[in-house]
Amino acid sequence: MVIQVHGQSGIDDTAQEISIDRSKVIKQGTLVTKYINSEILRDNRIGIDLKRSISVYLPPGYHESRKAYPVIYFFHSLGGSNERMFTVDNLVQPLLDRAIGNGIIDEFILVAANYSSPTLGSWFENSATSGRWLDYTIKEVVPFVDNNFRTIRHRDSRGLAGEFIGGYGALKFAMLYPELFSVVYALHPVGTGSGLMPPQGVVDWRRLHKSKSFAELWGDHYAPGFVAMSQAYLPNPNRPPFYCDFFVELENGEPQLQPDNLKKLQSRFHLDELLDEYAGNLRKMRGIAFDWGRYDQTQSHIYSNQAFTRKLDHLGIEHVAEEYNGGAYDKNWISHGRVEDNMLPFFNQHLVFREQ
Repeated sequence: MVIQVHGQSGIDDTAQEISIDRSKVIKQGTLVTKYINSEILRDNRIGIDLKRSISVYLPPGYHESRKAYPVIYFFHSLGGSNERMFTVDNLVQPLLDRAIGNGIIDEFILVAANYSSPTLGSWFENSATSGRWLDYTIKEVVPFVDNNFRTIRHRDSRGLAGEFIGGYGALKFAMLYPELFSVVYALHPVGTGSGLMPPQGVVDWRRLHKSKSFAELWGDHYAPGFVAMSQAYLPNPNRPPFYCDFFVELENGEPQLQPDNLKKLQSRFHLDELLDEYAGNLRKMRGIAFDWGRYDQTQSHIYSNQAFTRKLDHLGIEHVAEEYNGGAYDKNWISHGRVEDNMLPFFNQHLVFREQ
């Protein structure tokens, strides 16, 4: 449950250190930016910008063909955005172009919606405080993409992917909406379990409860994440300034654990607890995979993923899980990294690329 929120640029961190071999002529796809004026996200207390951008990668043959394509929905992590993901200094589009050009994966559409917010971004939950992000995705983003691009409108041709908290989101959508999606690959997901450390001991709760704005939380390594998490999973629209409750409250000036609030948050947030209700949905998936880097500085993330794959095994849910030699982000968007050599081949194996 211990979520690190600083230094989560992820895609940006290693991009300038890597070069792509362009000895082979690779056709380039097209990046399109569209906008949704969301009505669903209007219900919030943190000042979400309702004009939401969506980055859409179209494969090299899209404009010359009339066929429909499968779609992979990619969820960025906390502190990121779809615009940062596709900046010219990053390798996202060149890696996608090369993977298609080299036959690693057949032509597909990749969609990255904007899940940023005035706090840290979406925690992929419906909250009266921090926004109804599940509904936004299912009721606005997916229909918008299907109505504006030539997509194969079937679950067997829709995939889910993401990194860090975006990987959590990908797995959560797979658990909740198997009628819409059939394949998921999560890159170093967090929130899969409770981890190694009791969560109440990592935050300066006195400082947190004295803060009057989100900006005042910075400087405490974990406080921004725990407030944003509480806004998503313990919303209280009638409690300013953060409009949420906490699993540690001050009583006579001293931090006191609130077990009922902690249980409530964990039951809504942790994927291993959601499994008891949604295991049957995961059994409907055509493919499930996730991986994690051994050297994430927050070891609870590693422990949680190790425990999560075991629980999936205990429940008889077929999946691929791998711990690799790396950190939380450094092996993802690099030449022959996790995306190119693992994620995209997995989708190529399990997604349906032709209309039935």
